[in-house]
Amino acid sequence: MTGPDPAAPGDATAPDGTAPDEHPAKESSAEETEEHDQPQDAWAARRDLVDHSPRTMKVGSHAAFGGGYVAGDQHGVSGGRVTGDVVMGSKTVHHWTFPGLSTAASASGEIPPTTLTRLAATFVTADDAFGDLVERLRRERVLVLSGARFSGRRTAALMLLHRLGADPVVALDRATTPGSLAEAFTARDDTPDDTPDGTTDRTTDRTGAARGYVLCDLETRRGSALRETHLLGAADRLAEQNAYAVITVGPTAVLEDDVFPFVWRPPATEDVLAAHLRVRAGEDAVPRLLGLPAVKEFLDHGHQLREVAAFAQLLGRYNAGGATEQEVAAFSLVSLENQVREWFEEDETTVHLRDKAFLIALAAFDDGPYALTAELGDRLYDFLQQTQNRSLAADIPVFGTHIGKRLQLARARLSEGEEHTEWGPVTQTKAAFHDERASLVLLREVWTGHPSARPALIQWLRRLADDGRPLVRTRAASTVAVLARTDLPSAMALVIEVWARSKRFRHRLVAVNSLTLAHHIGTPNVPRILDTWSAAEDRRLRWVAVRAYALIGPERPAQALAALRAAARELYRHAGDPDDFDVETAGELADAVVLLLLSPASSEVLDDLRAHLDDDRAVHDLAVGGFISACGRTQDDERHGVPLVLDWYARAATDENRAADGIAHLWREALDDPHHTTSALTAMRAWVLAADRSTTVEWALAALLPRLVTTPTEYQRLSHLLRTMPGEDGNPPPEVAARLLGTLPPR
Repeated sequence: MTGPDPAAPGDATAPDGTAPDEHPAKESSAEETEEHDQPQDAWAARRDLVDHSPRTMKVGSHAAFGGGYVAGDQHGVSGGRVTGDVVMGSKTVHHWTFPGLSTAASASGEIPPTTLTRLAATFVTADDAFGDLVERLRRERVLVLSGARFSGRRTAALMLLHRLGADPVVALDRATTPGSLAEAFTARDDTPDDTPDGTTDRTTDRTGAARGYVLCDLETRRGSALRETHLLGAADRLAEQNAYAVITVGPTAVLEDDVFPFVWRPPATEDVLAAHLRVRAGEDAVPRLLGLPAVKEFLDHGHQLREVAAFAQLLGRYNAGGATEQEVAAFSLVSLENQVREWFEEDETTVHLRDKAFLIALAAFDDGPYALTAELGDRLYDFLQQTQNRSLAADIPVFGTHIGKRLQLARARLSEGEEHTEWGPVTQTKAAFHDERASLVLLREVWTGHPSARPALIQWLRRLADDGRPLVRTRAASTVAVLARTDLPSAMALVIEVWARSKRFRHRLVAVNSLTLAHHIGTPNVPRILDTWSAAEDRRLRWVAVRAYALIGPERPAQALAALRAAARELYRHAGDPDDFDVETAGELADAVVLLLLSPASSEVLDDLRAHLDDDRAVHDLAVGGFISACGRTQDDERHGVPLVLDWYARAATDENRAADGIAHLWREALDDPHHTTSALTAMRAWVLAADRSTTVEWALAALLPRLVTTPTEYQRLSHLLRTMPGEDGNPPPEVAARLLGTLPPR
């Protein structure tokens, strides 16, 4: 594995070998610098990883990352299939173009009647309000429709005019301003007929039809808002010419308070798809096509109406034998990829650099707190601006950012949800893509499709790795995991290895999490990297390897334990040399055994530890020390929670599982070993206190204690503990101790 290139952009190294962002800021306090040098407890770090990993990498329980309930829920990565499809790149060969992608403003022109007829055949509405809207247009002559981009607002505008029988329908140039609105409705050569009573019929001309106008995406801004006076003037001009007009605007258009637009909401995508299929495949084929698994999956991903129309076209071909099942299955992902490419290929006037930075931040913090995503997105924008033009400072408005506009662009939503913190869950306003695959596709596109963004992205990720918030550091790791799945050599050299060699534990932990999550989403060669690092000269790499083994070890317990034993033997060789003994890695080895013992692979780990218990002193200490530490862990890390190993023993004994024998055997070894007797008795004392608070724990301990007495010495040791131990906080001895003493078989 090669190290980072010192000349790589954004990856310059300082004389001490650290990256620029690894040095504390000048204003950092001594306490902050000292905090950076404190390793986070492996158990707590594992919990942060589980709590804060993105939804595409979520696991079924804490056990899947090496902790939680022993032998509990053993689900893997819930997003595994999606992650694999997206990050690996499905080598899609079918590329679709969608109407509305990067379209420029069109000039005025008549819309062909055939287009209106075709749209009418597939047009559906969400409710019965459309008929009322037609009547409102008939009365007022001009109507404003407000809706999100690609929500079908243009089609709705055309259909309103079509329902009125307007002919022709003319599309006006988007360059039309609110002030010039009335002038856009030019005079006609023909004049309206007079009615028998002498009045003028404003709804028909000599051909029997009124003219229609549609103005899509009227441009408004401060100082040029759409006002009621503009609409009244337009209505008068339209009445004179026997015409109607529908104007569409976005949800953030600048409108005066006296303008009351109709808010257009798109109909259900399934209804739109069904309407298109009736035209393309016939009524009889609709139920069968809608029942296809690929179609159901497509509908679940919240696609835009333009994509629904294109999908219907493909399904029509599939129904006629002109398209394959593979094309149908790939369409949803292809359309998502097209959308992501569109975002980053657009120029600054369409999608501003700040909005692109927000999209990247949302990909990293998908389903995380919106405020945090926006804050860190602006920090990324600053880095991107430095890459694009160092002479310009990033212009970040303090106020005025429209959340709805941002989320509309990102095809995302806001929701209220709980976020885990070290003080317990708190309610946060979260932002998430409608399509959970978007974050993976987007990160891949930025990393591989736009390499010029890499220096800024790397700088940003390094800043995130130094953040004081566990959520931020975990999302930095998950982002790099996706980059590693996409391009492992670059991610390793430019980001992960820099963190792994850092002096700061905080950075090394982010490297651990990056490799762990990368492995979980199918990145190849991660175990090989850890095998190499576990034997490296650099003790920092060894530290990273050992902690990562604890997290990915449940998938390959035999290999993980073999590597841990090798590392323990190497440490033991230097035990007599304080200057050369790696205290950090020694502690990590014991913690790795704890996490492996309390993982879904608990039975295999227990068998392996017992089988190699007498190999040598280093391996014996590794197994016994890790086992005693595991005995101190409780359910949900609660101070008075049920001891996990004792709960495991109770279930194993009830099921007559061999794990019960293994747990009892390791307890006897721990109590009999002079190097570990004291810590073992301390752990047993904690179990007795737990039994004093819980009848369930008392019954489990009463079943275990007799199996720990096979010699007079063992009896004397445990009986002395139960007869002399004090209560909690200096209180009198717990009553349960006397009851448990009666369970010991006399020797």
